[in-house]
Amino acid sequence: MKISSILLTFFWGYLFISASTYAQESPQIRENQSAEVFLEDYSDDFQEKFFEALKQKGIENYDRAINLMLACKQLDAENYVVDHELAQLYLKEKQYPVAEEHALTALLAEPDNLWYTNTYVDILQKQQKSIEGYRAKLPFNNAKFKENLALVYYRKGRAKAAKAILTETPKSNFTQILSVKIDDLIEAQEATITRSSFSATNNNSSESGSFGQYKARIQGMLRTNNYLALDQVAEEALENYPSQPYFYYAQGYAFNKKSKPRDAIESLEAGLDYLVGDIALANKFYQELADAYNSINNSVKANMYLRKIKPGF
Repeated sequence: MKISSILLTFFWGYLFISASTYAQESPQIRENQSAEVFLEDYSDDFQEKFFEALKQKGIENYDRAINLMLACKQLDAENYVVDHELAQLYLKEKQYPVAEEHALTALLAEPDNLWYTNTYVDILQKQQKSIEGYRAKLPFNNAKFKENLALVYYRKGRAKAAKAILTETPKSNFTQILSVKIDDLIEAQEATITRSSFSATNNNSSESGSFGQYKARIQGMLRTNNYLALDQVAEEALENYPSQPYFYYAQGYAFNKKSKPRDAIESLEAGLDYLVGDIALANKFYQELADAYNSINNSVKANMYLRKIKPGF
């Protein structure tokens, strides 16, 4: 038995009603959804497990949510909505290969689905994998999939990747509008890089790709509150300097600015492992973590980090 798209729309409506869990995780990806649903084809046992899993996910009890979704898969082995949920849950648990498998299953079942594309890209990025290496597996013959992929890249600040996908996508009103936005983003990013590079040169920050140059670029973006591509610059810096806490802070700051508090928490808490002796930077970490936890209504964790802030630094 395959779950219908009607149930999928209800699923998103349910999440919106119950504290907008998914909207917090991917705030840019929103579409108008119908709340109408017909569940006659699904047993009470399936419905109970499915919605209990969503509840457990909402309170961040991911292990329990995974077990319930796996039970749903036993009841309906071809249910791609459940596959997508499992992909997101395994992503939260940092079990990336398993998450990737479920995400691909969902995406191949419904290649037009924007959420599925976004989740799949997120999982590949966490593993530092490029989607280009998966072309043979993916529905690149589907124009809507390519539109969605370009949009996902654009919203993640990966303007050049988005542009590359659009060049092979059939023209439509959507692609023309998106193309203009992507060009504007590329222009803004290049201007930021130019300004940051000039600043780095004037400050003797040595060769391209050095720690000093990355830090100068990021400091310039922070001074001007230009966080549009800050998370991507910080991610690139972390690929080269994975033990530098300043880059974790910059990435977490950018995620908070983009209303992605859970991503901010993941990055900032990872950076704390490398933070030694720098009280001023530690205070910045704690403030961003407090803001992120407040955004997901976790006042206990927010207050815990606020208490760690040391005045006078």
